[in-house]
Amino acid sequence: MALDATELRDKTPDQLRDQLEQLKKEAFNLRFQQATNQIENTARMRSVRRDVARIKTVLNEKAATAASEA
Repeated sequence: MALDATELRDKTPDQLRDQLEQLKKEAFNLRFQQATNQIENTARMRSVRRDVARIKTVLNEKAATAASEA
């Protein structure tokens, strides 16, 4: 279920920011579940963290590309 970087590069920065917001909300909910010992899939926390990092990387790449073209 992990995101693929090539798919992320095809998206617009607005779409990436929306997806980043959703993942951050999910990460918060997973941390809350872990604190109350209700989490079922502990591996999902790791994949969400990595997906957030992947999206941030693609956003930074797009910003650097836009800055070098201007």
